Amino acid sequence: MEYALEARSVTKTYKMGEVEVRAVDGASLAVPRGGFVSLMGPSGSGKTTLLNLLGCVDRPSGGDIFIDGSPVSRMSDAELDRTRLLRIGFVFQRVNLIPILTALENVELPMEMAGMGGAERTRRALELLDSVGLSNRAGHKPSQLSAGEQQRVGIARAMANRPSVILADEPTGNLDSASAASVMSLLAELNRQSAQTLVIVTHDPEVGNAAQNKVVIRDGKIYSAERTPGAVD
Repeated sequence: MEYALEARSVTKTYKMGEVEVRAVDGASLAVPRGGFVSLMGPSGSGKTTLLNLLGCVDRPSGGDIFIDGSPVSRMSDAELDRTRLLRIGFVFQRVNLIPILTALENVELPMEMAGMGGAERTRRALELLDSVGLSNRAGHKPSQLSAGEQQRVGIARAMANRPSVILADEPTGNLDSASAASVMSLLAELNRQSAQTLVIVTHDPEVGNAAQNKVVIRDGKIYSAERTPGAVD
């Protein structure tokens, strides 16, 4: 089986004064292409640290991460930057849209950074906004959008460069229940219809159970990995 994302015995250690803390401790995880995995665990369990390692935001202290079969340990900093730009899409709890840009311009930005021409990136950005139900909000700035609409723009932006995998860190954490359900429905639909690989960190059992597979992390270790009952392939 080909994996979009793989962690092999990954460890991340931090120094806090004289104390060494293992935020991630020998974690191994394989996410197949088109898979949908939730990472769950209590605060401080290491799940966000693991997500950052999977997303090449940080390098592991030990072990290795593989993106589409390519080992991260062999990549230069420039190659890592390119990998984050082209192969990985990020969705954050705080959406981090640029406030002075419109929804359309926010979605266009990753494509501009990748060197895509103006007409092509505008066309794709409009298609992406339409796919998340915001074609009529393209000219609005973040302050003119609801929290749920902002998160949908964030999802469209994450999809901009056709990444192999989307990593989402508490994507519903700042939303009311109706907006959260709408965002999760959109992410699940992307997974089902577009075979988009998804890895989501969440505290919410309902969000976690929406995934095909649920991984529970405690004290930096993967405590269990199980198929979610009723998951849709």
